[in-house]
Amino acid sequence: MDIAALASAMNHSAIKQQASISVLKMTMEQAKVQAADLNQMLEQTVKAMELSVNPNLGRNVDIRL
Repeated sequence: MDIAALASAMNHSAIKQQASISVLKMTMEQAKVQAADLNQMLEQTVKAMELSVNPNLGRNVDIRL
């Protein structure tokens, strides 16, 4: 194999690797955003469920003896 072909193959490999890393970074960023959205949605759901099941539970404490 001549030097020019070897250099071209190495350059092509480096470009493919850079493209793969870029795609992976985009995927990781999207996963972070989705995880944050899911966390927020779950927090809202838990709050809504707590209020809907027993909205008055724990608001008053009777401590008379």
